[in-house]
Amino acid sequence: MALAIPAIYRSTVGKKAVMAVSGGVMVAFLVLHMIGNLKIFYGAESFNHYAHWLRTLGEPAVPYRTVLTLIEIALVVAVVLHMWSAVSLARRASAARPVKYRSKKKSHAQGYAARTMRYGGVIIAVYIVWHLLDLTFFVVNPKDGGATPYERMVADFDPSRWYITVWYVLAVVLVGLHLHHGIWSAFQTLGLRTARAERALRRLSATVAGAVTLGFVSVPISITFGWVS
Repeated sequence: MALAIPAIYRSTVGKKAVMAVSGGVMVAFLVLHMIGNLKIFYGAESFNHYAHWLRTLGEPAVPYRTVLTLIEIALVVAVVLHMWSAVSLARRASAARPVKYRSKKKSHAQGYAARTMRYGGVIIAVYIVWHLLDLTFFVVNPKDGGATPYERMVADFDPSRWYITVWYVLAVVLVGLHLHHGIWSAFQTLGLRTARAERALRRLSATVAGAVTLGFVSVPISITFGWVS
């Protein structure tokens, strides 16, 4: 029985399942994180209270920041598993067909989806690293640990740092494209796609991806243009 579990993960179905589940973890994180970020529109007190709540979640049963650290670790594990599964599946597909069929060219949609998934996954990984360095370890943030979360967020996207806003928006757009295709692929992998449900699932994929994209980009754009200060 102990040997059967690794065998499942080595199979194509197992790798696809790992990619779908790990992707689901990341989607859940992005949605919840987006909702938290939107609290900045309610003012400094509301946003700082939310940030404090995240760090004190579980107290006094567990020490300060324990739950948040576990969430961050789980997210990193999900990203690693997701990328590992994607790379493994791509290599397996390439090995199974070392010579491309000339008579069957990829459609523009298929090629676009593949590039979106490939580069979107890399962008997500880079974004997570940057985000941790920025708002967790304060390495790339203009403010130090003595500033409030609201002050650090506003300093991040100050008009003088417009290039950070541009990078952030481009990254989020790529993440949104990745989500759109990834969520739909996960529905297929998990066997939820049916002829009757297909249209609804496609709309759900587009809605979630669109909402996450708009939710995340609204914050830096609002700060850069002075709507939040």
